[in-house]
Amino acid sequence: MPPSLPNILLIMSDEHAPQYSATYGHPIVKTPNMDRLANMGTTFENTYCNSPLCGPSRMSFMTGRFIHHINAYDNAMPLPSDTITWPHLLRSAGYDVVLSGKQHFVGHDQLHGFEEQLSRDLHSELWTKNGIHSGTPDWTKGIVDAKQPWGGLAKAGPGHTTEIEVDDHVEETTLTYLRDPARKKKPWCINASFIAPHFPLVAPLRFWDLYPLDEIDLPEVPSDHLENQHPVYQRMRRMFGCADFPEELVRKGRAGYYALITYLDEKIGRLIDCLEETGQLENTLIVHTSDHGEMNGEHGMWRKSNFYDASARIPLQISWPGVIPQNKRVDEVVSLVDLIATLAEITETENKAPLDGHSLLPLMTSGDPTWKDEAFSEYLAHGVTRPMAMLRQGDFKFNYSLGDLPELYDLANDPDEFHNLAQDPIHQTRVNTMQTHLLSHWDAQQVEQDILQSQSERLFIEQSVGNRK
Repeated sequence: MPPSLPNILLIMSDEHAPQYSATYGHPIVKTPNMDRLANMGTTFENTYCNSPLCGPSRMSFMTGRFIHHINAYDNAMPLPSDTITWPHLLRSAGYDVVLSGKQHFVGHDQLHGFEEQLSRDLHSELWTKNGIHSGTPDWTKGIVDAKQPWGGLAKAGPGHTTEIEVDDHVEETTLTYLRDPARKKKPWCINASFIAPHFPLVAPLRFWDLYPLDEIDLPEVPSDHLENQHPVYQRMRRMFGCADFPEELVRKGRAGYYALITYLDEKIGRLIDCLEETGQLENTLIVHTSDHGEMNGEHGMWRKSNFYDASARIPLQISWPGVIPQNKRVDEVVSLVDLIATLAEITETENKAPLDGHSLLPLMTSGDPTWKDEAFSEYLAHGVTRPMAMLRQGDFKFNYSLGDLPELYDLANDPDEFHNLAQDPIHQTRVNTMQTHLLSHWDAQQVEQDILQSQSERLFIEQSVGNRK
């Protein structure tokens, strides 16, 4: 271990699929500061969230646990205040730990171990009414088709939103915190958590102008793909109103998404600049990641909530001068719970809480021939009516949806996930092995019963509070 604890700047974006960045190979999207971070440290090529939805993913991130271990099923599920989080761990190690921006906490507790919220959590406000969570899914009603197409594309364009206002304030308060002379008194950690590039797909004009509509790439969807798509995604497309949008709207939606990514990238650069200006860069661990991705029109889908790579894969970049190698790429499969295990090892707090991940330090510093090379993710919220989970091992991704046939994709030969191999006799041994491994620690039937019970109780509370005079 290094002789002193590093400061930690943890930058979190929202709904940020890594493949839509120059850093991860996109030919159009401009991300010079993600490129800068890649040169400064280590970039992980195959990182997954542990649930492709804001609330559950962030509660998994906060605790380093899989969501069925903490019952954080959906966006309306509060995390119990007695659950140990990484801010608790860092505070026990002597850190000053603060949050600026979104972590999607619902209910009364808006800190969960952070000492202070410096800005505003807009999405928490939207999901917390009368002091409690709201918007609980109801699986007993089945899939309810959207009455009209999703309106996110029609709204895409240049402009100013409340989300932009909030993100600008997150940047401002984070810079103020970093410049405060008090930062020299003890190790610190700030979680600067932005809404961008989450919809609405509206960006300031100077970023929108970077992406002329006639230069925007279009999703690659084979002509017969949607009618042959796995049933769980066909149901999800209907529920989310993912219509056959005209090309003009698709280009506008993707342009807005790209513009927001570059808008967010500029903020990453300003935070790094501030560390340099204040002489803190050399002793600061910088992390950039996100809670989940964005389908961006691929597979005929928008938003997230599924296990396609555009939805479940996320960026992960880590810089620590003198400790983590510069300009390194890691191909092994990892997930957000592994990031939290890494923070726990760095701060020597790994034995103070149950964690589901493993530290990434060996992968970054010297390589780890024993690395598990796998990620587990689950989805238990709206858009489905039964539990679903994903297991990525090496080049293969196995998807399990209770009540449906499974999926298997060979991402080395089919990176766009168009060819489900689960029914191919050649792959039956792999399907059986991966399913057995997934179900060995995830009891789908029990998870389903727990969710139905939780939904019933929370919906009753919502109704009783809503009827209060």
